[in-house]
Parts: sequence; C-alpha cells; structure tokens
Amino acid sequence: MVKISKNRIRKKKRSQKNILKFSVISFVLIFSFFSLPSINMFLLKKLYFKNSVITNSGVNFDQELEKRKKIIDGEKETKTNNLNFKNIFADIDFFSTDKEGQNSIRFDARTIEQLFKDTKYDLKKVRETKLVNIGNKIDHLPKEIKSIESSKKRKRLFIQIVLPLIVEENAKIRLDRKELFRILSKNINTEKEKSWLKDKFKQYGLKDGDFYSLKVRMDEIPISLTIAQAAKETGWGTSRFAQEGNALFGQWTWSGEGIRPAGVDKNAKHKVAKFAVLKASVRAYQRNLNTHSSYIEFRKERAIQRDNDGKLNSLKLVNHLDKYAETGQQYIDVLKQIIKQNSLMDFDDVNVMPTSNKTKKLI
Repeated sequence: MVKISKNRIRKKKRSQKNILKFSVISFVLIFSFFSLPSINMFLLKKLYFKNSVITNSGVNFDQELEKRKKIIDGEKETKTNNLNFKNIFADIDFFSTDKEGQNSIRFDARTIEQLFKDTKYDLKKVRETKLVNIGNKIDHLPKEIKSIESSKKRKRLFIQIVLPLIVEENAKIRLDRKELFRILSKNINTEKEKSWLKDKFKQYGLKDGDFYSLKVRMDEIPISLTIAQAAKETGWGTSRFAQEGNALFGQWTWSGEGIRPAGVDKNAKHKVAKFAVLKASVRAYQRNLNTHSSYIEFRKERAIQRDNDGKLNSLKLVNHLDKYAETGQQYIDVLKQIIKQNSLMDFDDVNVMPTSNKTKKLI
C-alpha cells in the first residue's frame, strides 16, 4: 500500500511538472507570435541602414531613399539654417560687375524681332517641335517693350526672350542631377567626383553627406511656372527692376548692389537684387526656390511628383508658393491664371535644340 501511494505521488508530481512546462512553453509561443512583428519593426528601424552597401561617396543612394520611405513616416527634407549666401550663389554673376554683362549690347525690340525672324525662332514652332535654340539668348530686355501697345505681341516677345534662358538653366540642373546619380551608383569615386559633390553640397546649402536633401533640392522648376512668375514680377518685362537691373523675379538683397523700391521706407535695408544679365536672374531664382526654407513644401511636392510619374505639374506646385509674395493665395491665383490664359504648360517639355556638341550634352 505504501509503494502504491508513493508511485501515485511521483506520478502526480511528474504530471504537475509537465503541465507547468507545457504552460510555460505555450506562454512563450503565444507571446512570440504577437510580439514578433513589433520586434521585427524595431530591428528594421535600428539596423536597416547597417545592411546598406556603403560606398566611399556615402551610401547606396537608391537603397537608402527606398528604405527611408518604407521606415520613416513623413520623411522631410533636412532644414538647413543660416545658409551661406556666398556658397549658394557663388556661381551666379549677381551684380553689374560682371564683364560679360557690362560689355553685352542692349538691342532694341525691332532688332531682336528681326534676329528671331532670321533664325526662324517662332513660339508656334517651339510648341510643335518641343525644341528651342539656346543660341537665341538675349542679355537684356529691350526698352521698347514698354511701348508695344499690343499685349499679345508684348507677351510673345517677352516669352521668346526668357524661354531659351530658362530651358538652358533647367538643362544644366538636369545634367547635374544625372551626374549625381551616376556618381552615387559607383562603389569607388575619384577625387574629381568627390570634389564635385562637395561643391554641390555648398551650392545647395547643405552639409556634406546629406544626399537625400541634395536629391530633393537639385531639380528643375517647371518652365510654365518660371515664365508666369517672371511675367507677374515684371509686368511682362516692363518694370523698372527688369529694365534697369535684369531682375525678372523681384528677389531681395540685403547686401551688395540693388535697386531700392519706390515708396519704401528710407531706413529699409533691403533692395531688389540687380543682375549683370538676364540669365543670372533666372539662375538665382532657381537657386532661391531650391534652397530657401520658405519653399520646403514646394520641394516636397515636387519630389512626390517625381516619384509618381516623373512629370512636374506647375498648377499643383504653385500652391506651395504662397510665401513668395505678401498677397499669398491671391498671388497663387494670379500665377495660375497667367499659366492657363497663355497656355504656358505647352512649354514644360521643351528641350535644348542640339545645334552643337555643347548643346547636345545638355539634352
């Protein structure tokens, strides 16, 4: 009887141990099942970038951008405070000290119109072929543009003058963007490529190595939007700032030479920036939209459009330029009206006419 009793006790203890083991194992399995997704996400966030292929230029560009999109909700461009004015605009001949600007000839309206006629430069043809000869560049707006009574004729001449300048500057940005991706696709970069990257970080007001923000900032401004803003800011080329300072976009400056706006307070330190030639104004405008903190949302929308189908829509992008003028939404509405009424979106896919080896590189 004693033996039977002991055996029962042993069996009971074993049974209890087995039940305890089973319970523990079951609890662990259930806990693992529910916690694995969270643990997995935690590890992805902490270790994801360690799995990227590192190059001596920084990181594997495409992989990093793709991973950031998946992991980080609402990725934003890096905000850069206290941008170095000299770095950002170092490659722009801002003021009238430029030799090319001082020596360039200011043609009258009749001469410019004849030049365009001789070179068969016609906006109707540009709309059809989607090509423009950047050899038709004019350094200064003609004084007579103010005297042209026909608004249609005045607008046509203004667009003919600024279009080649805008197309060329966009082509240069496109070429830089292509070079950026080429360099970052390599495992090993040359000293020349490293130096090029360093210059671009300075040019776009970024810290070395911030490839994500460089990709967002180094992009074109739609031609239709650029023409519309130039038209609005200059009254289709008739304003004093455009005539005296080649200023197409009303950009302010607090240092250097500029034109003081009429009616402004005498103690006001800002002036409208004055440029040596029109093309410098276009480049400065592009650099402004691509670097200033006021236009982060503009650049974000542009990056989204690039990611979706690659084509930029000026009527959507313009919604993020409310800070460009004090009138805010009213300014946006005016720009949209100018774009639509003058069918400016016809020019958005215009490219450089390949007339030489130099222009072929810009395509």
